[in-house]
Amino acid sequence: MQWLKALMPKEHSFFELFARHSRTLVDGAEALQGMLRGGAQIDFYCDKISQHENEADNITREVMMAIRRSFITPFDRGDIKNLIASMDDAIDQMQQTAKAVRLFEVREFQQPMQEMGAIIEHCAELVVRAIPLLQSIGSNVTTLSTITEELTRLEGKVDDLHDLGLKELFLKHRDGNAMDYIVGAEVYDHLEKVADRFDDVANEINSIVIDQV
Repeated sequence: MQWLKALMPKEHSFFELFARHSRTLVDGAEALQGMLRGGAQIDFYCDKISQHENEADNITREVMMAIRRSFITPFDRGDIKNLIASMDDAIDQMQQTAKAVRLFEVREFQQPMQEMGAIIEHCAELVVRAIPLLQSIGSNVTTLSTITEELTRLEGKVDDLHDLGLKELFLKHRDGNAMDYIVGAEVYDHLEKVADRFDDVANEINSIVIDQV
């Protein structure tokens, strides 16, 4: 049966869809960085994040439709669903961050928040690099492993910045307005969750590599 499967045509549009979705992650992360710079452009960048999240949702639906119509898929259908879902969760969490910023009318962001945003943007760029390599996993195992290890390392760095930022926030507001601390902590938690979702993407890529090699 393996030789028969090898001869049958595969649905190659998955890789194009994955690539398109990964680019929305970069666009969303760039807009997130713009938002975290603060100032008069915050609402503009929040709108951009929502726009890119909507684009990502549309691509995710296309992937699910492609799964249903494809006789042969490049790898396990469950892995395809899990990969696109983890990528979609990452940009969903960016949008949740933007929603919190709008809800609480945040206009200034601490340095650790901005550093977290820069790392998130780097994570998105790494996913863009990794996705095309899944078309030829056998010859790209080492590179894919390096990328996923870096994603996990960056997620840990974001965790450290989260803790540092909360400490700075507490020291700044412990004798002042408790609501300012609560709002800042909310933003920190959302940013940390974005990085967590990129770590999930790394785990899904590793799972596909293990299954295919």
